[in-house]
Amino acid sequence: MTAPDAVNSTAGVLYVVATPIGNLEDISARALRVLREVALIAAEDTRHSARLLQHFGIATALAACHEHNERDEGGRFIGRLLAGEDVALVSDAGTPLISDPGYHLVRQARAAGVRVVPVPGACALVAALSAAGLPSDRFIFEGFLPAREAARRARLEHLREEPRTLIFYEAPHRILECLQDLEAVFGEDRPAVLGRELTKTFETLKGLPLAQLRAWVEADSNQQRGECVLVVGGWQASEGEDEVGADARRVLQLLLAELPLKRAAAVAAQITGVRKNLLYQLALQEKDQG
Repeated sequence: MTAPDAVNSTAGVLYVVATPIGNLEDISARALRVLREVALIAAEDTRHSARLLQHFGIATALAACHEHNERDEGGRFIGRLLAGEDVALVSDAGTPLISDPGYHLVRQARAAGVRVVPVPGACALVAALSAAGLPSDRFIFEGFLPAREAARRARLEHLREEPRTLIFYEAPHRILECLQDLEAVFGEDRPAVLGRELTKTFETLKGLPLAQLRAWVEADSNQQRGECVLVVGGWQASEGEDEVGADARRVLQLLLAELPLKRAAAVAAQITGVRKNLLYQLALQEKDQG
């Protein structure tokens, strides 16, 4: 096996190609050229991608590469690449690997010394964030939350005091349940934006506090259809809650000298009663300044 990141000069190139999430005009000229020129396109759903290729008059052969076969079948793509052929990887919509298959193929390709080249383009999470009007300098993408309520709420509890903007994907048949759980865990006043059917005919971008957004979706069944992205504002301390006293700071500094950052913040919270999230953020600042 080739050493990590050592490029095999005789191998072809694996192009990771973003395709439109709805509006076909969003495909780039570079993506169209690559899809025409490669020897093979590895597609999440060949029937879906065939329609895209037909629309643009592209005759390149397609082969399936989806979550159920990419571990086992990736070898045939690697074989073609090692033989010197170029291959393009596409998902049904947007950028491959972002809540879509492709990770295993890309990993295998890199391990084999195949050059992997991104061809960027549409991505639903970036599209939603760019238009949400919520802080975008720091954010986290959580993908799809667990389908079962108990697991979903447990995950949201873990994220309740996350200060960065949060982005979720959600299936239309679970969007209302998801909003109900977000409201219950994060509170009714947390700002949120629902991006639905982005770039498509019935595109919706609705921003409201969680309780109002949940009620709005509940009252209109049309908002419970199509592809959904939720952008939720990060946690902010209530007035007075964001102050960490000198004693708590001293405890944290002493613990940081002996413990890993996350553990030090947790122990300091137990000792001082200050919120763990605040102490963790302070510890990060101390580390950056140090």
